[in-house]
Amino acid sequence: MSMARSMSGTRCAVLVALVLGMLSGAAQARDYEAGKKKAEEVCKACHGADGNTTLTPETPRLGGQYYDYLVHSLQAYRKGTRENPLMSPMAKPLTDAEISDVAWYFSKQQGLLEKY
Repeated sequence: MSMARSMSGTRCAVLVALVLGMLSGAAQARDYEAGKKKAEEVCKACHGADGNTTLTPETPRLGGQYYDYLVHSLQAYRKGTRENPLMSPMAKPLTDAEISDVAWYFSKQQGLLEKY
């Protein structure tokens, strides 16, 4: 077998593995009801049950926000690559499934309809 053919096969195998990995992450189960429950237990006090009734004007509205953005933000708070004195300790104990669920729940809520 030639070196070029061997390299081509190796690249193909790596590409297939990457694509399958991305698909399995994208296909991760999201549980709306579990996200709603977690939001009511953990997030409601500051963001409101639907993510639009915030405690203070500085508290971000989560309702209608992009799912991927919410997942990324919560993971960053959990890892410590994004820090906030209130959010960091709230995100640290969350599992990947809980982050996925709560992000899914808030992403399905109606967002802000008018400027404030």
